[in-house]
Amino acid sequence: MQEPWSKRHKKEFKGCRFSLSNSFAQPLSMPELIKLTKDRGDTKLLELYNNHDLEYVPNGGSNDLRQDIARVVYNNKLSAENILVFPGGQVAIQTAALAFASNGVHSIVFTPGYQSTVESPQWAIGNAGVTQIPRSPDKNWQVDTSKFKEAIRPNTKFVILNEPWNPGGIVMSHQLQQQIIDICRANSIVILCDEVYRFLEHNECDRLPAMANAYEKGISAVTMSKPWGACGVTIGWLACQDLCMVQRLVDVQYFGTACVSRASEIQAMMVLGASDLILKERREIVLRNKAQLMAFVEKYNELFSVNEPNAGAIAFVKFKLYPSHVLGEQLALNGISIKPYYCFADLQDEASGVKQYPCEAYHFRVGFGELNFLSKLDALAKFVDEHADRWRKEISRR
Repeated sequence: MQEPWSKRHKKEFKGCRFSLSNSFAQPLSMPELIKLTKDRGDTKLLELYNNHDLEYVPNGGSNDLRQDIARVVYNNKLSAENILVFPGGQVAIQTAALAFASNGVHSIVFTPGYQSTVESPQWAIGNAGVTQIPRSPDKNWQVDTSKFKEAIRPNTKFVILNEPWNPGGIVMSHQLQQQIIDICRANSIVILCDEVYRFLEHNECDRLPAMANAYEKGISAVTMSKPWGACGVTIGWLACQDLCMVQRLVDVQYFGTACVSRASEIQAMMVLGASDLILKERREIVLRNKAQLMAFVEKYNELFSVNEPNAGAIAFVKFKLYPSHVLGEQLALNGISIKPYYCFADLQDEASGVKQYPCEAYHFRVGFGELNFLSKLDALAKFVDEHADRWRKEISRR
């Protein structure tokens, strides 16, 4: 297991006043959550929160929370028994990889991406290797089905998708999702889809069916932190149609963090009870901020470009002069935090041990889900204005 790719980021950008690194929607507060619960007259849930005991909850989550997840997120097409609750999404992804990428299984992942979606199959005991398929900005960062089919071996039985995709905030089309499902069905491949930005599509018509609903061997990984802004609740889950697959996940989860906090479960039920309103407000914030970000990129188009995001509260912006870690070092000195490319890919060459910086390494992630985004973007624009003339001259000399 390698060290966290974001470890360097946390060190270099520690204490920055203007954080453009955050990828979640506007965080909820507890008073806001209580008010939402009171406004809809759910006194029983408030009483439950104030009077619950501190016993262990059942492994994999209490039935009432799992029922709410099945109803709100999966439209009752799944039931409570198809849901397995975790303390956040990170351990959920790892659990799925340990369950389905071990014992001679070859896996396929896509890069750049969130580290767990790229590397977790390598952590499974007895795995038969992992093929990384690159995404390209020239193809709008989409999964290349030709390369995907070429990478499949007889023992390929596990693939990880991330849709909507982090770090780019781009979601694939319904047609492409179905093509991938058809390929995996024909080869009996389990799909784990990290869907943490689902419900934050900028146009609701772009929302894909949850993989757990769309495919009999599909697993959906979800956390409350991104679309609902409920980071501190620390509740995530895996959803899956196949109860035998669910049992495999349960068996692996037993040796990890099997029980979550009851207080967190009740908070999660409060969030789900007000889901439509919370998501509507956060999507409005995201769309306002996205317009500001796109205007920034257009104003400085000689220096920056971006594949326009259509989901989530993130974008993968390209700086045209040099790799994003160099820009990041300069920004950090001025109190501005971004997520450089190295947070989403292993840049170290195995043979030489030297870090390699491909053309994609000029990209960096910007988060635009919070109410105070404009003040952060203004700080970035001020920094750019101070350096723009010199940067343009350097680009023109190339």
